[in-house]
Amino acid sequence: MTQANQETGTERVLVETGLGALEGFQRDGVRVFRGIPYAEPPVGERRFVAPQPPKPWAGVRDATEFGPSAPQPSLMMAALPGIDLGEQSEDCLYLNVFAPADGGSGRPVMVWIHGGGFVIGAGRQSIYDGSALVRRGDVVVVTVNYRLGALGFLDWGAGTDANAGLLDQVAALRWVREHIEAFGGDPDNVTIFGESAGGMSVGTLLGCPSARGLFRRAIAQSGACQSVHDAESSDLVGESMLATLGLSAPDATTLRALPLERLLFAQRQVTFESFGSVAGSSAALLPFQPVVDGHVLPSRPLDAVRQGASRDVALMVGTTRDEWRLFGVFDATLRNLDHAGLVSRLTSQLGGNAAAAERLAEAYRSTRPDADGSAVAIAIDSDRVFRIPAVRLAEAQSATGAPVYNYLFSWEATGFGGVLGACHAVDIPFVFDSFDVDFVSDLVGGGDEARALCETTMDAWLGFARSGDPSHAGTGDWVHYGAERATLELGRKVTLHRDPAGDERQLWDELI
Repeated sequence: MTQANQETGTERVLVETGLGALEGFQRDGVRVFRGIPYAEPPVGERRFVAPQPPKPWAGVRDATEFGPSAPQPSLMMAALPGIDLGEQSEDCLYLNVFAPADGGSGRPVMVWIHGGGFVIGAGRQSIYDGSALVRRGDVVVVTVNYRLGALGFLDWGAGTDANAGLLDQVAALRWVREHIEAFGGDPDNVTIFGESAGGMSVGTLLGCPSARGLFRRAIAQSGACQSVHDAESSDLVGESMLATLGLSAPDATTLRALPLERLLFAQRQVTFESFGSVAGSSAALLPFQPVVDGHVLPSRPLDAVRQGASRDVALMVGTTRDEWRLFGVFDATLRNLDHAGLVSRLTSQLGGNAAAAERLAEAYRSTRPDADGSAVAIAIDSDRVFRIPAVRLAEAQSATGAPVYNYLFSWEATGFGGVLGACHAVDIPFVFDSFDVDFVSDLVGGGDEARALCETTMDAWLGFARSGDPSHAGTGDWVHYGAERATLELGRKVTLHRDPAGDERQLWDELI
């Protein structure tokens, strides 16, 4: 008996695609099709190469069960609510479709790219269930898997393809272009959205030539264009992987024959060893990420955006107010951090620029006179890693004439005594209305105010996907980013600000 039969209130539904028939299930006004292959399994000779188009199938393919998640090491963040991964396998290139039960056609399509630092996560996670968006907004939602870590984001050279994980995302978007009409979606009205590494993927796809024309709108949540390797930092990660694997040089045949467990073990070791090894760069935080390889990414995505690569794409981009609290609040190295320690830490992050570190530390302390060193460090890292890159993407895309909307999410999580504040990922339940997932409400909080913010957030995301304008009664007139740097705060109050924390933004522009 399949999972769909076991779930109460469901019935079987069929859809015909260009590749064959799919049988999913329908529940509470939503048709759900899980585990749809959008590429051939990237195994054997297809390990470390670009995804290949899927082959058609005969008969009816069962689409009631999720496909396997991409292989990933067990990391601390996997214990958070909604991070349910199920089976893992290199045969992982599957997507899931959520569509209104009444059929129809021409509906906006929202394609979700999950986060997880390019090393963990999956489209199947319960916190990303698209059903509530479908019911509220009459849209079609797609969630995708893509290859992670060394399997998807390492440039091995030697007869392999760089950026395989990014190319997986492009292949999924091509599948949407070719097949989403069968589910009632409009292939000419596709919005990509994602958070963290998913938001960074969105920013990167804006500058990826092979993705052009595959989406019309983009929402980058807590991620922008900054997380890409240059050739030098990519080579450093590759050399570390080879050394950990005990290999003297990359060889495609040898790499494809490596047991998965050995590869994941080496990936985990390199991840832990990389923190701080490339001071101040995104490589230190994310050793596995897209690389400017001259082909898939001919240039840095932000440079491509500045040159107009995505001038026809409407953009919404933003961050949470206290992004780094999720990572820093339990970091023992931040405890009892005095001014000298703060400057020393920041100097290392800025590649040895002690003068810039001193000025930033003083500026952030002056606007937070009651904050201790840990809180100041977290505020600086929240901006350094997330807010400033998001602002620079908003600036770059706005300069091309494209409509750009900027937000700041300020809802404070109530879990752990409130120490997380408006931390990284706190916005996800408000986008997907996933408060019924185990422990989400305990961590994030609930009640009437949370319900109201959830509705405001969902309607903004849905409105943007529908027409390119997120404004509605709950947001008021959400104007373009533009010269006044209009930024909508989404929190217990919904308020439009002009250049929030502008003095600190200007300081980053002056120094870095």
